[in-house]
Amino acid sequence: MIEIILMISIGALAAVMANLGIAVFNDGIRPIVPENLEGRMSRKELGVTAFAMSFGLVIGFGIPISIAGSIILIHSILLGSDIIGLSLDRGKIKTTIAAIAGGLYGAGIYLGLQAVVDLFEMLPLNFVEGFNKVGEPVVVSFMVFPAIAIALQFSVKKGVFTLLVAALARQLIVFANGAALIKIGGTPVVLSPEGIALVVGMFLLIYFAMKEKSEEQNLSALATLFTDRVTRIKKHSWILMISGGLVAAATNLLLIAGDPISLNLLSEGKITEGGIASLAKAIGFVPLIASTAIATGVYGPVGFTFVFAAGIFSPNIFLALIIGALIIFLEIRLLTTLAKFLDKYPGVRASGENIRTAMTRVLEVALLIGGANAANAIVPGFGFFAIAGFYLLNEVAGRPIVRMAVGPVGAIAVGIIGNILVLLGLFTP
Repeated sequence: MIEIILMISIGALAAVMANLGIAVFNDGIRPIVPENLEGRMSRKELGVTAFAMSFGLVIGFGIPISIAGSIILIHSILLGSDIIGLSLDRGKIKTTIAAIAGGLYGAGIYLGLQAVVDLFEMLPLNFVEGFNKVGEPVVVSFMVFPAIAIALQFSVKKGVFTLLVAALARQLIVFANGAALIKIGGTPVVLSPEGIALVVGMFLLIYFAMKEKSEEQNLSALATLFTDRVTRIKKHSWILMISGGLVAAATNLLLIAGDPISLNLLSEGKITEGGIASLAKAIGFVPLIASTAIATGVYGPVGFTFVFAAGIFSPNIFLALIIGALIIFLEIRLLTTLAKFLDKYPGVRASGENIRTAMTRVLEVALLIGGANAANAIVPGFGFFAIAGFYLLNEVAGRPIVRMAVGPVGAIAVGIIGNILVLLGLFTP
């Protein structure tokens, strides 16, 4: 009974946070949410994009790994909750519906994982694996946005320099991970190459911005870009703390896990090893999650993911609940400190519009590439043709669908068309 209550609570709370734009789990969707919150993308387009980027990961990644390890991978719940919350308009009634649907989804994941996998295997063309490719370029491409922002605000030369340095940093981390050079207590730590590259790019953006002088430099002016975004997260810290506590509690019961490595270790009864692996994973993703949170004002329902390690190492569920909530509180305080530091400099404050423009341009390209790759994986040849035609016709028509949504929407359409073609005998998977 405690387990199913936790699953319902986590699913409901995550769906509500996604619906209100407080937190989303998918790192690739987090930068897109402000596009809707600030009126540059419709809710329908946001929902379709979230579906395209998360659906395949739920069915093709989260659920199969959960079934194999007999512990639920958190992706199975929170990616689905993202879709539910972002697909519904904000408002008391719709947000309530999101909570109910999210709770039912959480219960459904707990009770019927295998049924969902079997359902999609019954389709004439199971396009789940191909669908996964929609979101693949997003996180990798997102690390480019500081270089674009620098090029827009300072110079193309500085932008190119930033891009090269960030790319070098990424490859060094890839090498360090492969050679297991970074260790904690003898256990190799796998850092996020994209996260480190993003931090390097942000550091250079801040460096160039801090060097930019202003005639009127007000060091106490905190109500600007970064602190505005972080203040929004801080405003909702109580609900984020509840989310962190619930996830830590569920992890303590070995009901859920935060990543496949710790899940497999926990399923084998290797609790300490699983906790260390979870802690190492959290350290590796701090740069990516912190940077996107500060830049977008949208947090993650599990924060920096340290709540999973807290749940594993806590002696009981009650302490896990408290420690998980406390960890989220401390993480948000850290974001506030970082944001206040950034906003002390006029050059950084002036970079706000360039950051938004750079993020938008990067996401447009990444999602178009992802959608094309996904569509071509679903129906080879026809997929590229369909996305190219869809994109160009959308441009000629005056862009009725925002560029960011063209790739994901096109991939969904190709998946549907592919099944129809199979039924008509015109395509053999």
